[in-house]
Amino acid sequence: MTARAGAGSVDLHVHTLFSDGTLTPHELVARAMREGLGVLGITDHDTVEGVPEALTAAKGTPLRIVPGVEISTDMDGCELHILGYLIDPYHHDLLDALAQFRQQRLDRALQMVDRLKDLGLPLSWERVLDLAGEGVVGRPHIARALQEAGYVNSLQEAFEEYLNQERPAYVSRYKMTPAQAMELIHQAGGVSALAHPWSVLSTLPDLVRVGLRGLEVYYPGYSPAVTTELRQLARQHHLVCTGGSDFHSPDDRPENQLGQIFVPRSCLEALDAAKPPACATA
Repeated sequence: MTARAGAGSVDLHVHTLFSDGTLTPHELVARAMREGLGVLGITDHDTVEGVPEALTAAKGTPLRIVPGVEISTDMDGCELHILGYLIDPYHHDLLDALAQFRQQRLDRALQMVDRLKDLGLPLSWERVLDLAGEGVVGRPHIARALQEAGYVNSLQEAFEEYLNQERPAYVSRYKMTPAQAMELIHQAGGVSALAHPWSVLSTLPDLVRVGLRGLEVYYPGYSPAVTTELRQLARQHHLVCTGGSDFHSPDDRPENQLGQIFVPRSCLEALDAAKPPACATA
């Protein structure tokens, strides 16, 4: 059962249109203010480009922006998402690595559009880019272009027929290892955490060994029993507890809306305490 957070609540997992969300950072900040949130973590996929705009939009308001990122990684064929919190969004090495990552994703998307053309489903590359806007181009944008062109009736059909792994237009993409992602996050003064971990808990001991510092304990759909077990695992491995709605759009499911997941304020305090002292903010 999802419990709505109260005024001044904490949401450490949200996305903007700079990745696969639908709101600009300014729109997201305005919505968070209307909802009475006190803390908002901007965690776009593989980019920090939305963070400066969010910081500017929240300046002079009671809303605290936590600069973050969600990096896609691979461990022995298992996809893991590593969250980074309290990072320096202007850190050169982080920006350079993420820029290379996005270019590889762009190249991959173009290859998929080429494969669709070979299958007799030509798409406008310019339209795919338009659908991505300022965000990272990915399969959801190609799926929307397929639907717009009338080749499929739904986004789900686009993925099941053409874009999922082992389907004819699928192209694999480069992923960092979790250790590489964590090193980038830590070099940028941040704290790493494993996103939506329940289905990948078998990887936790190995992740801890290579430097993981946090665990997303509070997440949509997690029962009280699951949350309790994740809290116990975080305590056992000396990890910071984090959590959030994984908000992408006002059209998301109700449990994925801003502030719909209760995240204790102590999570933010623990994140602040885990940040390397030399990188602590004023």
